[in-house]
Amino acid sequence: MSEVCPKCGLPKELCVCETIAKESQIIKVYVINKKFGKKYTVIEGIDSREIDLKDLTKKLKTRFACGGTAKEGKVELQGDHKQRVKENLVQMGFSQETIDVR
Repeated sequence: MSEVCPKCGLPKELCVCETIAKESQIIKVYVINKKFGKKYTVIEGIDSREIDLKDLTKKLKTRFACGGTAKEGKVELQGDHKQRVKENLVQMGFSQETIDVR
């Protein structure tokens, strides 16, 4: 017998909790300058209790061929990727209306 999700009560294979969580996030994307003039793209507003930030960071780093980290509830990617982040997050299942690129 398969495991049952404690949130929605469906089997793990049919669980829709992460899909619902992706649509309800309010995400902010912006660029900051760190030491020596290096630019970092910061993605914040993703609830780390419902969505695996480390897995999301790994996928984004692979797509953009850059370094980065997930810390303090934020995803930091090395370089200025704010124009491409929105379309990649939409492809991953996040709602387009809830992503704010500054």
